[in-house]
Amino acid sequence: MYVARGQEDALAVTDEAIGKIKEMIVSGALRPGDRLPKEADLAAELGLSRNSLREAVKALSLLNILDVRQGDGTYVSSLEPPLLLEAVSFVLDFHQDDQALQALKVRGILEPAATGLAAERIAEDEVRELRELLDRLGEAPSLDELVASDLEFHRRIAAASGIPLLCSLLDSISGATVRARLWRGITEETAVARTLSEHRAILDALAARDARTAEAWATIHISNVIRWLDSVL
Repeated sequence: MYVARGQEDALAVTDEAIGKIKEMIVSGALRPGDRLPKEADLAAELGLSRNSLREAVKALSLLNILDVRQGDGTYVSSLEPPLLLEAVSFVLDFHQDDQALQALKVRGILEPAATGLAAERIAEDEVRELRELLDRLGEAPSLDELVASDLEFHRRIAAASGIPLLCSLLDSISGATVRARLWRGITEETAVARTLSEHRAILDALAARDARTAEAWATIHISNVIRWLDSVL
């Protein structure tokens, strides 16, 4: 019991240290690329033990918030969304089928919103490139070609939303659903044709700058995959 309490106290102290470093970053006292003060100085400034500070630095470096450079010091990372979301991607790489379903459900919330925003902002050349992407795929693509095109199609639409963080979130989540998409293509006879048809409908709505229709088709598109995976689990 004493060991458990001691471990609990240690975690609380580390959490406090993490919170104080986070506050320095959020407040602007530390900015992307800044070098942290020397360990002894920072520990004294924050009222922390050097050991708790080390544990906090380790935790934040695992999340790509801090960059520990041996022999040089510890720096605040760029804090760019793709870098910070690498930890999410790493966890999702080890997904089980029920976690893939959860990832799809999150995608079903975010992607229609991104598609609706894209319809309001997308440029003519981006619409043209999306149409060329679908045209190159043809009407009878291999399953690998379809999945690769599907990932690229939705990645470009998310980028057109004009919100880099949303794009990065979707990119992290989408990778975890690839196996489910391949599985669906193998086991569901109409999956390929349906996917191609839904992509065309989304693109037509984007070209027409019809945000509500684009969002609706994106919802239908993701919902069909969710419904199928839920039925086979």
